[in-house]
Amino acid sequence: MSAVADEGSRRAGRRPVTSRFEIEHIALDLFAERGFDATTVDDIAQAAGIGRRTFFRYYASKNDVPWGAFDEQLTRMRATFAALAPDVPVMTGIRQVVLDFNDVDPEEQPWHRQRLRLILGTPTLQAYSTLRYAAWRQVVADYVALRLGTSPEALVPLTVGHASLGVALAAYETWLTGDDELRELLDEAFRALETGLVPGEA
Repeated sequence: MSAVADEGSRRAGRRPVTSRFEIEHIALDLFAERGFDATTVDDIAQAAGIGRRTFFRYYASKNDVPWGAFDEQLTRMRATFAALAPDVPVMTGIRQVVLDFNDVDPEEQPWHRQRLRLILGTPTLQAYSTLRYAAWRQVVADYVALRLGTSPEALVPLTVGHASLGVALAAYETWLTGDDELRELLDEAFRALETGLVPGEA
């Protein structure tokens, strides 16, 4: 029987964590120390003083941990797009929403850096990350399609979705290897996309 097979298997004397953030921080530290592949769900649960059932109430799998509350963030991203004024240029609106999406509290910045380093640098996460990237791109494509009065599967919405993701990933990679602020990098990169991609806004 696993040492963390149920709620009764918590390590004696350890206060169980009480929030998703705490579990994520513990897991990210373990990933940094042992490597993502070598760290098991049982390891995370034991270090957090929780049972497997508690872990799986928060995450469908270990692959979900570096992504945090990504589904909730996408919901907020859609709401932010919906709240934009209708006369905001399309690419300007995307830049504003992406900056909002990446608005991370200063105390969370080190954890955010660890998340992105894992997501971008762990080969075994790439297939799963592809699904997450596709969901993010879809939010952008849906907004572009709404503004242009076309289908999200049309060429321009798809192109803008892919281009926006590529720009964001480039900014993340630059941030992980330098000292610049992430928001400044994202702002600079997305400003470079504000001409040429959407008809009438060149």
